[in-house]
Amino acid sequence: MDEFPGAVLDTEPVPHAEPLTDEQLNQQISDTVPELIKHIHELGQRIAIEFGLNGSDAFALLKLDAPMTMKELGQRMACDPSFITTVADSLEKHGLARREPSQRDRRSKNIVLTPEGEAVRERLFREITTRAPWCTALDTGERRCLLGLMRKMLRARSGR
Repeated sequence: MDEFPGAVLDTEPVPHAEPLTDEQLNQQISDTVPELIKHIHELGQRIAIEFGLNGSDAFALLKLDAPMTMKELGQRMACDPSFITTVADSLEKHGLARREPSQRDRRSKNIVLTPEGEAVRERLFREITTRAPWCTALDTGERRCLLGLMRKMLRARSGR
């Protein structure tokens, strides 16, 4: 598994071995999730650098699928709204976005992608989908299953 250097991914039970206990299974999941998150984070950072961006700017670019307020972008990125000012400054500096008054609330500013920003966003998304582990290691049915399981865990967290 060259795409996960150093990862302990060969921990699946061998067909002739005893099945894993719930405790062993939970331990292996607990060990594997951080490795996967680290891999995804590092991949995102590498791709961002290839685009001349930092990870936060690339992440914001992917979240900007329509004009939105800085507060909305902060919520989508799950970060403090004050940090979004730095992200917006950087995206503007790169010519990828601009700020304009919100039509809904003139006190707020929308972040809007420029035509170049839209093009970079599209190329960035394509690059991620050619290299992300869920795209490279899983077939369509497995990705659907993974998405369903992730949404189920998130619903359980929020009590829905």
